Amino acid sequence: MGIRVLVACEFSAVVRDAFRARGHDAWSCDLLPTDGDPRWHYREDALDAAHAMPWDLMIAHPPCTHLSVSGARWFKDKLQEQAEALDFVRMLLAANIPRIALENPISIISSRIRKPDQIIQPWQFGHGETKATCLWLKGLPKLVPTDIVEGREARVHRMPPGPDRWKARSRTFAGIAAAMADQWG
Repeated sequence: MGIRVLVACEFSAVVRDAFRARGHDAWSCDLLPTDGDPRWHYREDALDAAHAMPWDLMIAHPPCTHLSVSGARWFKDKLQEQAEALDFVRMLLAANIPRIALENPISIISSRIRKPDQIIQPWQFGHGETKATCLWLKGLPKLVPTDIVEGREARVHRMPPGPDRWKARSRTFAGIAAAMADQWG
């Protein structure tokens, strides 16, 4: 089997399954149950999973609730939550894993920890959508666009309110997951 991959803070299994489809020993980890096959999902804290065994690669998707600048109007009311979220990001980036990609939207990670190494868009990977996604990389090259498409819309930002809106907004686009698996696997 290929490399050992931990996809931290992923309940959707999109990235995990892209790596598994290419022969890698990929596992997702989240406090939530997975939407995919539970055989390759740890339902536990991502930091515990990161330290549980040697991994070759970790792709981390820390919750953006207290980090994303789209929620800037509430920042003054959640300073403690922000501090904890930033500490979590720092611990993920400092994990003893040789290759790490941390993914988040435009957020305070850029001003409080460091600027991202790359900002990608779904339209660079076959999806006619706009959704700026920052990547902080350790030991990995920048992703190379695989399928630049037209028809760019901000559908993700215009999703109607609802109890599962956050889940749909946090899901990684399949084209981005495939590029990660092809280029980083």
